[in-house]
Formats: sequence, structure tokens, C-alpha cells
Amino acid sequence: MRVLVTGVKGQLGYDVMNELAKREIEGVGVDIEEMDITDAAAVERVITEAKVDAVIHCAAFTAVDAAEEKLELCRRINAGGTENIAKVCKALDIKMMYISTDYVFDGQGERPWEPDDERDPLNAYGLTKYEGELAIEKYVEKFFTVRIAWVFGVNGKNFIKTMLRIGEERGAVSVVDDQIGSPTYTYDLARLLVDMIQTDKYGRYHATNEGLCSWYEFACEIFKQAGMDVKVTPVDSDTYNGMYPTAAKRPKNSRMSKDKLEANGFERLPAWQDALSRYLGALGKKA
Repeated sequence: MRVLVTGVKGQLGYDVMNELAKREIEGVGVDIEEMDITDAAAVERVITEAKVDAVIHCAAFTAVDAAEEKLELCRRINAGGTENIAKVCKALDIKMMYISTDYVFDGQGERPWEPDDERDPLNAYGLTKYEGELAIEKYVEKFFTVRIAWVFGVNGKNFIKTMLRIGEERGAVSVVDDQIGSPTYTYDLARLLVDMIQTDKYGRYHATNEGLCSWYEFACEIFKQAGMDVKVTPVDSDTYNGMYPTAAKRPKNSRMSKDKLEANGFERLPAWQDALSRYLGALGKKA
């Protein structure tokens, strides 16, 4: 099997390429220099010439607050770029996996989101990722849409790295305690995605590490496992936005049901606390 992976400079694309290599599956890695996904002709040329059996599409505009100001750029990448890839995958009759987000939902309530729940994005980033989902569903028959949340990996910026830096600099942080979800370690996720792409069990899925927490609880566990004495103050979203205004609205409910993974014979990811422990070890930050 031969797989093209977009966004290989990002957290997830980097780990997907490593996982393919571990399994001796040929990976063709591209980022904007090799294939600008907003350029339809370039997308067609690169994917066609690569002669692959599948595309794992990790590239995206992910700056959630910047998306509010740069909606058209965000849309060109997340919706238009995805549509460009989808059209080529359809023409070549190859599989396509699209990495999406819990932000396609409205973030309300407490029930875990099911893969086929109604989508109603609450910010610009979520809207463009939703439009990407629609493009795949329109053009590709052999598609996987995999929604993830609260992502962290060794290759890039994330919440854990931010907490470690602020904790070292200030010795105290304020973190929201009324947004609930599950962290996702890209190392674990990459293993699942490579498992999935080798099957024909197409459709929408949710994939995060097991267990729920608030961002506040996540931060507390980070400092505990890193052996850092940092004062963590819980605050609600409204208070936090008053202190540190953000352009984009965040979901309070990022719980996602992973039952469909198991129903289709895929293994759930390990507990998020276990993933955090291994990640801190990889960073050399484990106590």
C-alpha cells in the first residue's frame, strides 16, 4: 500500500508518517511546499503522479481565533483545499481520510456527540471544517471522516507545551474548568488512522484518548506528572474571556462517543493520563 499524507510538518502528519514507516507502508509526505492544497491543478498533479492507494488529509488552518478575522483564507484551506483533494480521490477511485474536529458541533449540553449527530458549528474554524466534511461526502465514496479534539504531539505547539512554559515562567496559571473533553495524543491517533486506512470500513468516526476532563483538570495532571509546583486556579469561561479575551467562541461540551470504533473492530485509544505520561517522557519532562 502507498499513502499520501498532507500536513507532514504538523503534529499529526508527522506522527502518521512515522507510523507508516514503522509498518513498512510507503508514505508520501507533503506540506505546502510540495503541494499547495488551495491550488487545484497542483493537487491533481501531485496526487496523480504519486500513484497512491489513499490520502490521509491532515493539513488544515487550525488557528481558531485567527480564523474569525481570516475567514476566507481559512475557508480556502479547510473547505476549498479539502474539496480539491476529494475531487482527485474520486477521479482516481482512491480512499480519502479527512481529519476533522468536535468544533463542527455547537458545543452545548453534556451528552457525548455521536458521529452522525447534526452539525452546527459555533465558530469560523468549525464552520470551515464542516464545509470540508460536506465536500468529502459530496465527492468521495471511499471516505473516512475522523473527528479529534484537544490534540498534542511532539512536533508543534499545544496546550501541554504552553502549560509547561507558563508554569516555569510564572509558577501560576488560570485555566477554564467548564469546558469538558478528551485529550488526543497524535502518536496514539496515528496508529489508529493507519489501522483504519487499510480497511474499507468507511464513514464518520470520533477518536480521542479515553476518559474525560476539564482543561483545569488537564493542567493539574500535567504539573503533577511533570513534578512541577504550580498554582492552578479554576475559572469559568466567561471569567477567563474577561481576563484574556478570545475572538472565537469555544465549546463547553467536547465529549465524543467512540462506540463506533469498537463496533467496527478498531481499538480505542489508551487513557489520556497514560498518553500524557508517555508524552512527557518523550519531551524529557516526566518527573
